[in-house]
Amino acid sequence: MIVMVAAERPRPVYCVNEHEHRDRALADAVAAGRFTFGSETRELGLEPDWLGADLPEDEEWRIDWVKFYYGLDLADAYRSTGDARYLHAWERLVSSFMLQVRPDHDDSEVTARRILNWIYAWQRLPEADPAVAHALAESLRGQVQHVRTNLSPERNHRTLELYALLIAALALGIGDPPLEALYENLLADFGPDGVHRERSTHYHCIALRSFVGARENCRRFGVELPRGFDERLALACEFARDCRRPDGTIPALSDSDAGDYTELLRLAARLLAREDLLESAAGDYPEGGYFVQRTCDRYLIFDCGPLGDGGHGHYDALSVEAWADGRPLVVDPGRYSYAEGDPNWRHWFRGTAAHNTVTVDGADQTPYARSRSSLPSAVATFLGRDGDSLAGSVTSPCYDAVHRRRVTLVDGRYWVIEDELEGERNHRYDLRWHLPPGPAEERADGVLTPDVEIVIRGARSVALEAGWVSPEYGVKHAAPVVSAVAVGRTARFVTYLVPQA
Repeated sequence: MIVMVAAERPRPVYCVNEHEHRDRALADAVAAGRFTFGSETRELGLEPDWLGADLPEDEEWRIDWVKFYYGLDLADAYRSTGDARYLHAWERLVSSFMLQVRPDHDDSEVTARRILNWIYAWQRLPEADPAVAHALAESLRGQVQHVRTNLSPERNHRTLELYALLIAALALGIGDPPLEALYENLLADFGPDGVHRERSTHYHCIALRSFVGARENCRRFGVELPRGFDERLALACEFARDCRRPDGTIPALSDSDAGDYTELLRLAARLLAREDLLESAAGDYPEGGYFVQRTCDRYLIFDCGPLGDGGHGHYDALSVEAWADGRPLVVDPGRYSYAEGDPNWRHWFRGTAAHNTVTVDGADQTPYARSRSSLPSAVATFLGRDGDSLAGSVTSPCYDAVHRRRVTLVDGRYWVIEDELEGERNHRYDLRWHLPPGPAEERADGVLTPDVEIVIRGARSVALEAGWVSPEYGVKHAAPVVSAVAVGRTARFVTYLVPQA
């Protein structure tokens, strides 16, 4: 039995994302009472009106604000410079929050992130005023109780909440470490092939971060995790390794940002004695629906699986992202926003037209909803890997046409992508290729950029359109889109994706 004794100051715990929060400019802005999320900034002071301030319409802005990630940047700035204004800024922010906001005010998953970030920052700020420290300990006990009694029933929110309870137990002796519950969620969330059930590269790595952090902190405190924990953890790490782009970032598939989780894999490799977790490879992940082609200088990921559990899935069956010589050729645009408005960016980034696949009559493959639709979803079927070829098909509840795609890497140099569509009546088929930001020259049968030549056969017309790419939430950059159109009961497109020297 593990006995945790309550502490007034946190025992040192390992912060799995500390390396991401060493932004001096951000710390300076926060120390001046200025907060930015996405592309929107608010001047709110160091004792903000936490419940009534004039904030952006996107609710994610406030959610991020009250998670206190910036506390880690303030702590790093103080440790690096000794400048007391960073320490005092953190003390005033947390003190004003505790005075204004009840421990049970926010959803449990938001509260869980705040618990983690307060502990992580506090342990690096032992000089904090004793009165602030006492209030912090009391507030954290209340917040931990709120999370414990309101645990999310499943998926990544539950993982995060259980991890926060673990860290609170280890750092402050608040409650017992929820070891069995964490293990049960590890088994429930990551399938037999290691892919997270939400099929989002971003949420896969966010959930994985909690489990790797749990593994390291339990090692440091001499706490034994359930048998089998490392085995399933290793499978999840393998997908995080193999889905990575050549530059180390992840493709922004299904509500993702293009983050870099190399440090996480480095820690996992050490914990599991698996140096191969740093060497990305080709691989098939059939339950998750992702299939990776990789050579020393070519990379492609093929999305051919079910819509993920929860509300993060995009309508992107048979979409691909491809890189050559360390440069992106065609990319997934990402997520940009969860907010709906005019224009509805949530719909644009989630919709089929925002992915490297074919739309039928301009419709999405799955009926649109901000979160998860209650209506039937598109069904993607992987048809197999044959040497350097991948194949799959998709049927949709929104139209009768069936889409089949074959992706072939020829001589390890360029790709030939064959799309065949067959319906019961005439349709407008629109094959779309999303390019990274930069110049693009329209040709009669395709497009030329400094990095790739795209030639398309079988289209009635080929044109460039305006599009966007979002590397992180709330930020988007203009980027060209290739649109190739055919009309009829059937269509057959052949795309040559040729990297340029």
